[in-house]
Amino acid sequence: MMTKEARSYRAQGLVIRHREFGEADRILTLYTLEKGKLQAIAKGVRKLKSRKAGHLEPFSQVALQLAKGRNLEVITQVETIRNLSNIRENLKLTALAAYVLELLDRFTYEEGENRALYNLVVETLSRLDAGVSPALVVHYYEVHLMDILGFKPQLQQCVICGSDIQPEDQYFSAKLGGVICPNSLSSDPSAWSVSMNALRYLRFFQRSPWPQVKSRTIPEEVDRELSKLIEKYLTYLLEYSLKTPGFLDAVS
Repeated sequence: MMTKEARSYRAQGLVIRHREFGEADRILTLYTLEKGKLQAIAKGVRKLKSRKAGHLEPFSQVALQLAKGRNLEVITQVETIRNLSNIRENLKLTALAAYVLELLDRFTYEEGENRALYNLVVETLSRLDAGVSPALVVHYYEVHLMDILGFKPQLQQCVICGSDIQPEDQYFSAKLGGVICPNSLSSDPSAWSVSMNALRYLRFFQRSPWPQVKSRTIPEEVDRELSKLIEKYLTYLLEYSLKTPGFLDAVS
């Protein structure tokens, strides 16, 4: 028989989304530092006098006391670590934060901790909340998310012939996971064109720590190209379209 101590534990996590359950409860999808992604129920959270409600909104970083239930973890206590109020007050930042969390949600399962991924998401939301260039923050997140999850694209050499990429416009193959030089395009005619400027930024994000990235400025045309290219690649990996880019386009 499990002891009381074994059935209850503390965790730090992010609220990804929630849905109503019963008359007063709410089921939340959380991504935690200690256990990765999990489902938990907040009982009575929709009652007017609930002390938990204000702490369990999407984008919140929270400290939790959880008890092991039969099917779901039960949230017994919760405190806000960071509520990201600037994101909540700005519709475009809200859309970007929703996109960040949608990628986290769609690419992860309840498979245990991934501290690098948790820290990346926390840092990304904090940067958005602090007013750092959204284009830099989001593209850096996308590139490093792919790296952490094992989808890091090959950007230095042609994935077909292995030759070094030359300073000219190239092609990107989602199917093969990297850049194709013009001479090898026949190996994947469905590959998408990518300008050398966009490719330079992708390489820079891929190899650079955040302190080297944060002071850069992305030209608008490169930002638009990167957004389209990365969305198409992520959609290919997921095998279905993401919801939040449409919301972000409408807000923009």
